Formats: sequence, structure tokens, C-alpha cells
Amino acid sequence: MSSAKTNEASFAKTLLLVDGSSFLYRAFHAMPDLRNHEGFPTGAIYGVLNMLRKLRHDFPADYSLCVFDAKGKTFRNDLYPDYKAHRPPMPDDLARQIAPLHEAIAASGWNLLMLEGVEADDVIGTLTSQAERDGVRCIVATGDKDLAQLVNEHVTLVNTMSNETLDVAGVSAKFGVEPTRIVDYLTLTGDPVDNVPGVEKVGPKTAAKWLAQYGTLDNLIAHTSEIGGVVGENLRRALDWLPQARRLLTVKCDVALPYAYSELAPPAPDTEQLRSLYEHFDFKSWLRELSLPSPAGGGGAGGEGSRFNTATPPSALSPTLSREREREHEAAVANEGHYECILTEAQLDAWLEKLLAAELVSLDTETTGLDVMDAQLVGISFSIEPHHAAYLPLAHRYPGAPDQLRRDHALQKLKPWLGSARHRKLGQNLKFDLHIFANHGIALAGIHDDTLLQSYVLESHRPHELGNLALRHLGLATIGYADVVGKGAKQICFDQVDLDTATRYAAEDADITLQLHRALAPQIEAQSGLRHVYRDIELPTMQVLYKMERNGVLLDCNLLRIQSRELGEKLIALEAKAFDAAGQPFNLNSPKQLREILFDKLGLPAKKKTPSGDPSTDEEVLQELALDYPLPKILLDYRGMAKLKSTYTDKLPQMVDRTTGRVHTSYSQAVAVTGRLASSDPNLQNIPIRTAEGRRIREAFVAPTGSRIVSADYSQIELRIMAHLSGDAGLLQAFANNEDIHRATAAEIFMVTPNEVDSEQRRYAKVINFGLIYGMSAFGLAKQLGIERGAATAYIDRYFARYPGVADYMQRTREQAKQQGYVETVFGRRLWLPEINASNGMKRQAAERAAINAPMQGTAADLIKLAMIAVQHWLETEKLKTRLIMQVHDELVLEVPESELPHVKEKLRDLMCHVAELNVPLEVGLGVGGNWDEAH
Repeated sequence: MSSAKTNEASFAKTLLLVDGSSFLYRAFHAMPDLRNHEGFPTGAIYGVLNMLRKLRHDFPADYSLCVFDAKGKTFRNDLYPDYKAHRPPMPDDLARQIAPLHEAIAASGWNLLMLEGVEADDVIGTLTSQAERDGVRCIVATGDKDLAQLVNEHVTLVNTMSNETLDVAGVSAKFGVEPTRIVDYLTLTGDPVDNVPGVEKVGPKTAAKWLAQYGTLDNLIAHTSEIGGVVGENLRRALDWLPQARRLLTVKCDVALPYAYSELAPPAPDTEQLRSLYEHFDFKSWLRELSLPSPAGGGGAGGEGSRFNTATPPSALSPTLSREREREHEAAVANEGHYECILTEAQLDAWLEKLLAAELVSLDTETTGLDVMDAQLVGISFSIEPHHAAYLPLAHRYPGAPDQLRRDHALQKLKPWLGSARHRKLGQNLKFDLHIFANHGIALAGIHDDTLLQSYVLESHRPHELGNLALRHLGLATIGYADVVGKGAKQICFDQVDLDTATRYAAEDADITLQLHRALAPQIEAQSGLRHVYRDIELPTMQVLYKMERNGVLLDCNLLRIQSRELGEKLIALEAKAFDAAGQPFNLNSPKQLREILFDKLGLPAKKKTPSGDPSTDEEVLQELALDYPLPKILLDYRGMAKLKSTYTDKLPQMVDRTTGRVHTSYSQAVAVTGRLASSDPNLQNIPIRTAEGRRIREAFVAPTGSRIVSADYSQIELRIMAHLSGDAGLLQAFANNEDIHRATAAEIFMVTPNEVDSEQRRYAKVINFGLIYGMSAFGLAKQLGIERGAATAYIDRYFARYPGVADYMQRTREQAKQQGYVETVFGRRLWLPEINASNGMKRQAAERAAINAPMQGTAADLIKLAMIAVQHWLETEKLKTRLIMQVHDELVLEVPESELPHVKEKLRDLMCHVAELNVPLEVGLGVGGNWDEAH
């Protein structure tokens, strides 16, 4: 590993020092948003304890201490008041974890120290200095580069998060200077983390070069006159500051400590205290470990993790296992469960018997790729009870691979069970598996549960990847896909993975999915609203989406090629126009050249800056500048057309499936927190329609000969939902009377009759109607309408005076969200708002705006899903050839044979209008055409 290991024999004793403060923030940001059953955050606790566990395993020590920075200022603040002054306050969720983390560290068998007036670095420096004198080996666990100044033949730095070890040679290789020159090096470069300036424009390379040439900072200072150029001037300008910077960056090694290093023998773990803490944190696997015999040298309290005892820790702060831990993982699995590789007919028969008898089977597929229309089965895994699973390899082809059952033969045997609706199946993202089995002529039936959707219904705001779920809900670290197949250029296909590794990975997926289901299902069943959303909306929607993806959409690729050529010609013309406006040629795609033209040459005002301090040229800035200057408008047109060409007219023809001749998008259910669907590969929901060129792209989505495209779109759905949720009498009456809602609002705000409302007033009312349901402020409204803020405030006040129910709803919703942390749709979907009580005002206000809008967006998402389910059920019941082919926002798109068109038009609107009963009528606009643009 490093000299930290190779020199071990030369030291009689070892002191292990942990810079807890260095790892605290990293753990908080590296871990997923783990929380216990009460919603208390536990990610930083888990991460730091996991790191301590790894350290204890890798570096057994005679003495050990975990050091944290104490609250309050240190002597460095007295030297320099701006020291660390730029750091933002600690996030609330992290601050809440500090005290219980310290409690857990102490209970785990670690000495713990915080000392006022100094930093953790200074405590560590003092202890290493003490230990060095006695010939004791020191291991310092940190992620802080400042501590590299302590490294010598006795002191080594380790960083468990990056697997980096720094001895004397390691420091020299990394920084270009020896450890004894690190303080000089940092003095020159400065330390932005601690807000300690260095010499302006002097980076690591320059600092290392100077120290290599002059040896020390003092000698460099004595020869500053020899340093030429701007950097030399900067160095001379900083001469008065450098001594102060050096004092700030030097670790203090003579701190008065309450005890010596020799008094830091690890205390015995407090098992009962750990048990209480693990129960509170929901660290389930740690609780199990406490009841197991402690392995030799483990201590029994090394920290939470996966299915590992303290002698075999998981990779620190990682939800997946690193390659070097796979053997340890295998041993742990062998201790806790049984994973079988099915290679014989007898094994398959035995498992088929188990599958037929089981109440619920967890099922997963391994494939040659992720393209659902093209991927082939490599293997199938099953689990019927926790820790008991099997992998059936069907097409592993690496050299020396064992003989496997023939895929067609095995599938033929499994087909009756796979296609049986009465045999219940469970999986993680079973929509993918539906496609894979369909590629082999099998219609997978009996889908009863999907952990991806269970997680989404419970916590739409959190990640739903299997490894993340296992870590969050089971306290288990799982093998990651990249650990098995690799990454980037070295990635292999799953059919090249050896069977031992494939079995561990694939069987674990099925096993973990079953365990997750048992943890998640009771939480959903306990809430009628969540149960309805899961059982009656999300699970049926998955089946409809699978069929829509399978159906695909027919494209007129020749038309797209013509459009692409025309867009190319327009881009050339716009480029010439931009050159003329700028007075010179330049690269329109270069932000640097664009800044030089706009702000240096033309002198346009810089509206905002990038993080690096340069004037921004983003779309928002260009839109603002385009109101007064010609070039920004040209650039916006250019960018818009360039995106249309590269993303759609050039790319869509390349995405047509060779077998079906259609484009097959992928719809993701578990992405948007509001319940909205997301489309990818290609994204059909983002095709711009505000420009003529964007709308023309929809012309290429065509019906085959003898069919028509039908578009059915909910009208003003979110405003109708606002009327339902708020119960405002004025809004309810306007919708009941089928009035133009924007005209009605304009009449109320401007105090005229509806017939007297002009187009400008109606436009204002439309902006207000939609703006307020998104929580728009008076400032935002003024900007949107281009009016004074006072006028915008007056319009909003008049709106709420005419529609008081809306104001009441908004206030009621804010208060409810603050109390319970979430809001709900009409159908019971929970929309979580983690920042609703944040101390940061901007985050809190954003969460309040989301609280108002989320029930409307979420209810609209539920309605379109219910409509999809109803339409698909009707099509199948009537055995029609009409097919659902797209869902875009509040719109359903169908491909309808002309013979079925009258019947579909008559029934479709009725189905969509009556999927739910609200206090306002639902309206659906229906369009028919030879292509999507005509129908829309």
C-alpha cells in the first residue's frame, strides 16, 4: 500500500490520530440523505463512523484519538480577523448530527477531544511531536493538505476517502516540495479554504519551482529582486503579508493538552449505549452485529456498514463496494445467506418448483446492454426469502466459462411461470425486465410490486437506485454495477463477467430487492393515500409506459433531413449577421470570445458574473440585453436553431430502431418529485414549440398510411386544480360557466366587464394566473410584464381581493408544509419539501413556492396517468388497433386507424374528462392530423 505499511515493523508502538473535522463535511456531502424513522438526518454520522471503522481495521493502533474543532474562535482569528470568515454557516441537518455523532464515536471505543482556542490540526501536531520523541509511529487520518507539513519518517497521512497515503516521498511527489517546505509552499499559494491569501497569481507549479530554486521562503524573499514579470511584482507587493500568512498556516505543536499520547489507549466499547444509538439511527445491520460474537481484533464496535463484521469493513463512504473488498463481501454473504449459481437441469427444476410454490418472488435480469429494444438476456436471478437467492446464467461467453443451460431451453421451461398472472413477482424497475423478456418472446405477467416505485411513492425527493435504497433503508452496502463491469474504455459487457462475480452481484440484487420490499411495503400499506397512488396509479402506469415505449413513434426522416439542411443554411446566415453586428468574425460558441465582443469591444453592460468572476453570457443575460441591442438577439436565435439541429433534426433519424423503423423513447416514472413523467433517448417532452422551426419538428412525427395522429390535451389543468384546491367561489364559477379564465381574471383585476377586456389586459391576467400558482412575487411579476413593482403589487392585491380563496389556500398550504414537511395531491401523493424550514431564507422561500405549486403539478401528473390507464384499458377491452404512442406534459398522443377514428374521438374525450371528479369540469382539446403538428 505504502511505507505506512512497509515500515510497520520498525516501530514498537502506533498512534492513530483522526482529524474528525476534516472528514465531517465530506461525509455529510458524500453520503445520500440518510434519515431514521423520525426523519432525523444520519448521513454524516454513518459516514464518519464508517470511516473510523475502516481506519481501525487498516491501522491497528496502541493509542488512538479522534479530534474535532471546538466551537468559537481560535488564536488565528486574533492574528487575522478574516481567517475562515467567508465560510457559510454549518447546514442545519449537519449541525443536528454533531452531538449524537460524538456520542456514537465515544461509545464505539474511541477517545474524543475538542479543545477551545486551537484547531484540531494543532492538537494533532502536538501529539505527533510528543510521539515522535519516543519513537512512536503516527498515522494521521485527514483530508487536509495543511497537515502534510507534519510528515516525516515517523508520521504518515492517510485519507480513507480517496485511498491516498502520504509519506515523505508521497508528499514530495504530490506537491513538488518536501514536507519541511510545505508551510513555505502554502504561504506562497495561499489557502482559499481558510481564507488565507497567498501571492497573487502564484499557483502550485510556481511555488514549487521557486522553492526548488531558492530552497526556502526566506531565501526567496532575500532574492525577490531576481523575480521578473507581473508575478515578481506580486511577490514584492506581498512581502509584508507573507510572515503573517506563514504564522496562520503553521500547525502549532506545543498546545497544552489535558493528557499525553501515552494515555490514549482505546477504551472498551459501550455495547448497550451503541445498541440504543443504533436503534435510534435505524442502523439495522449494526444492531445485528452487536448480537454476533466479535471477531478477533475487531472490538465488536467498529461502526455501521453492510453485512460485514468489524474485521472486514466496507469501502468508506461508498454505497457500493470497491474491487479490493469483493472477497470480504463474498465471505460476509456466505455467513448470512446462500447464493446459488444454477448450472444444471436438476438445479433449475428444483428452483422452478420453489418459484411455483412461493407467494412472491424477487426477479431481476442481467443483459447485454441498456437499450431495451435491443438488449438480450445474459442471466436471471431469483430470491424467495431474504439471504436466499440464485442466479441462472444463460449467455456468459468469456474464455473458460463453464457450460450453462441453453437460453432458449431454460426460457421455455420458465415461460409458464414468467407468463402466469397468478404467480406474483417483484422487482426493481420491472419495466426494463418487461422489455427484456419481450425481446425473447415472453410476456412477463404477475407483476405485484416494484421497489423503485415503492421508494418513489414514499420519498420522491430522494434517490431510488438500488444501492442507495439498500444503504438508506437496510443499512447494507451492495456491490455496484461498475465494480463488476468496470468503467469507461475498460468496461466489459456483462456476458464477460465471470460466474462467481456475476452470481454474487445478480443474486444480491434479487435478495436486496426482496428485503427492501419488506421494509417499504408496510409503510405504503399504512397510508391509504400512498396505497392508492402506488397500487392504482404508479403500478398500472408502468404497464402503460412499457406498451407506449414498445409501440414507438413513426418518423419522416427525409423531412428531418430537409429541415436539418435548412437550419444549417439559416445558421450560416445568422453567423454572417452576427459578424456584421460585431464588426468582425468570431466564434459564436466561444464564451471567451463572446465576452470580448459584447463587453470589451461593444461596451454592453455586464448583467451578472460567472463563479470565476467573468461577465456571464448565459441565456438569461442575452435575453435581457436583446431588449436593447441587436447582437444578443442574433446570438439567441443562433443558439436556438443550433440546438434544434444538433438535438433533433440531426439526431432523431439516427435513433430510429432498425427492426421497427420507429423511435422508442424511454419514460421515467421515478425522476420528477411532482410525479411528472420524464422522457429520454430521445426527449420528446422538450421539443421547442415557441418558434416556427421548433414546431416544424413535430411535422416529422407521422402516422402510417391508413392512420391518423390524435392529440388529446387537458385544457388549463393546473388553474382548474387551483380552483378545486382553493375552493374559491369566483374561480369555481368561472370554470363552471366555461368562461375564458384569463378574460374573467382580467375583468376582475381591471374592474371592467369581460367584453371590455383588451388583448393586453388579458395577457397581463394570463401571466398573473399562471405566475401566482408558481408562487411568483411582485418583483417577478413586474419583471415578467415589464412594469413597475408598485403596479405589480397592486395587481396581485386586486387578484387576491377578487379571489380570496386562493390567498387562503396559499397561506394554509405554507403552514401545513412547515408543520409536516410535505404537501399532498388530490389523490394522496406526498410531495416532500426538505428545505421548508431551512434557516437559509432563499431556500426556505423556494420551498414555500414549491409547496403552493406542487399539489397542482402533482395532481395534474396524477390525472394524466389515470387518463393513460383508462385509455389503455379501453383500447385493450375493445380490442382496438389504436395505440398510445406519446405522453407529453398534459397531452396524450395516439396513432389511430382511420376506420376507428370516429369511435376514438367520441370516447377519448369522455374517458379523460371523467377519470376523476373535481369541483370543476375537466376540459380536453382534441386534434387530428397526418402528423403531430397538425393534430396539436
